Amino acid sequence: MEQFLKEIILEAGQMTLDFRARLDKLAVRRKMDKDLVSEADVAVEDFLVSRIQKRYPDHAIFGEESGQHTGGQYRWIIDPIDGTTSFVHGQPYYSISIALEQAQNTILAAVNAPALGELYTARLGHGAFVNGSPIHVSPRSRLSDSVMATGFACIRRHSGFTNLPIFNRMTPILRDVRRYGSAAVDLCYTACGRLEGFWEMDLKIYDVAAGALILHEAGGRCTDFSGGSARLYNEVLGTNGHIHTEAMGVIAGVIEGIDKKNKAP
Repeated sequence: MEQFLKEIILEAGQMTLDFRARLDKLAVRRKMDKDLVSEADVAVEDFLVSRIQKRYPDHAIFGEESGQHTGGQYRWIIDPIDGTTSFVHGQPYYSISIALEQAQNTILAAVNAPALGELYTARLGHGAFVNGSPIHVSPRSRLSDSVMATGFACIRRHSGFTNLPIFNRMTPILRDVRRYGSAAVDLCYTACGRLEGFWEMDLKIYDVAAGALILHEAGGRCTDFSGGSARLYNEVLGTNGHIHTEAMGVIAGVIEGIDKKNKAP
């Protein structure tokens, strides 16, 4: 299954590059006020679902655009283009993200960033790789020496509590902050040491499942903001592991301050 995963995600990546060559003609619609879906998203997911169903007809599939396809103990989780806004604006920071679960445990993962020429892969218990070469997280152990990435999906979805207070508190502490626009890329960049961490709110399983395994296999850590399971994806904190506790402390301080303010008479 690992070789099959690599084959289909590389083919999907080439499809996105073909669409990028004619972005001016690309059909784009809004799922929500600022959430976009393009004909490329739909075409790539249709291709991936078709290939998986043909090869493994008894497997379940969950895709961002097509939803649930029922099946047995294996489930493929697909984000056909993670970072659609970047994609439709001609920026390179988007990816195709695919994870394979067995009994709700992610056992295989691949994230293809075709415009960057990078394929990240991982198999549970066997390490993480980019273009076939092993990757490992950064050794930096202080937030003040760290570069982290974040995103603002919660603002697009009009959440009551947004990422902005955390961003405002975290940014002066860090060496710097990046905003690439693809959670899968952010987690993979953390896995290979280009970032020390990533946090975001209001994500979905297809945004994170593949990148989380890749980060874990590279020696990192992915949890919610309190250090628990990130599988609900309402809160995601992925780091090199060394800065995890410090980052959780900063976020906890922000949340505590907001709670006190809301409870004040």
